[in-house]
Amino acid sequence: MSEQATQQTIIDAPPERCFAVAVDFEHYPTWASDVKEVAVLRRDDDGRGGLVCFRAAAMGRSTTYTLQYFYGSNPLRMAWKLVEGDVTRQLDGEYLFEAVEGDNDRTLVSYHLVADIVVPLPGFVKRRAEARIMRSALEQLRTQVEAQVR
Repeated sequence: MSEQATQQTIIDAPPERCFAVAVDFEHYPTWASDVKEVAVLRRDDDGRGGLVCFRAAAMGRSTTYTLQYFYGSNPLRMAWKLVEGDVTRQLDGEYLFEAVEGDNDRTLVSYHLVADIVVPLPGFVKRRAEARIMRSALEQLRTQVEAQVR
C-alpha cells in the first residue's frame, strides 16, 4: 500500500533560485545527506534532467532508483515518477515553488510524495523513512539554497 505525505516550508530566497537548486541533480550528493550518487541519463530540451538515476542510503543499505521528471507549463513546478527501483514500487512526487504573497524574495515550497516500498516494513519504520525523506527534501534544500544567497 502506498504512503502519501505533503509538507511545506518557507525558504528565504526567490522561487527561481530554489527551483534552480532543485533541478541541479548532479549536486545533490553535496547537500542531500542520503544521496550518494546521481547520473542524469537524459535531459529535456531545456537541459534539465528528464531521466535521473540515484543511489541513496536507505534503511541501513544502499538503494538505487530512476525517476522521470516532468516540468509542465509552470516553470516553478517539477514532478517525477518512478521508472525503476530496487526497493520501491512507487516513488512519485512533486515540488512547487511559489513566491510568498507580498515578498518575491521568499518562497513557499510544497513537497508531495507517494511511496510504496517493496520490502514489508512495520508502520513506524515506514514513518521514520518518510520523515527522513521529507527532511532531506525540505530542510536540507532550504539550507543549501539559503547558503547560496548569502
